[in-house]
Amino acid sequence: MTASGLVFIAGTFDSRLHAFDIASGRELWTGELPTGGHATPITYETARGRQYVVIAAGGHAKVSEERLDDALIAFAIDGAHGS
Repeated sequence: MTASGLVFIAGTFDSRLHAFDIASGRELWTGELPTGGHATPITYETARGRQYVVIAAGGHAKVSEERLDDALIAFAIDGAHGS
C-alpha cells in the first residue's frame, strides 16, 4: 500500500498487476505481466522522489496454464493516482 492510498494486488490468474483505491475499492489501473504474479508486490521511492511498484512474476504450470517464466517487473507510479 502507498501513502496516497493505492493498494497493489497480483495474486490472480490473469497475469496482471492491479491497483485499487483503498478508500473506494475502485480499480484505478492494471498492468500486464509476462506471466502470473504469484508474489507480493513492493513499492519504493528513489532518492529523487520517483516511486515504483515492483513484482516478481513467475509462472507455475501446476497453478494454471500460464507460461513458465521468471521476471522482475517495475512500474513507475505518477504523483496522483495511477501509473
